Amino acid sequence: MNEHIGSTLDDFLAEEELHAEAEAIAIKRVVTFQLQQRMTEQQLTKAELARRMGTSRSALDRLLDPDNASVTLLTLERAAKALGQRIRIELAA
Repeated sequence: MNEHIGSTLDDFLAEEELHAEAEAIAIKRVVTFQLQQRMTEQQLTKAELARRMGTSRSALDRLLDPDNASVTLLTLERAAKALGQRIRIELAA
């Protein structure tokens, strides 16, 4: 009998100590999607956004890589500001 039958994905990820990593990647994918939407709406190229942020195109590529969860709040804030947006972070139960 499989011990995981009837458990939730969250339960499984927590048991395997993967929950925090999976959640970080999911959040990063949402943020990446939102940044790319704003770039499309404003018809901004990656090169132009990188220039506005004062960073390199390769650094922006890392920020926009949905699988790269290691991004700083400062980098997110600079990207949001360059797009005329704000970052809002909440703690939720």
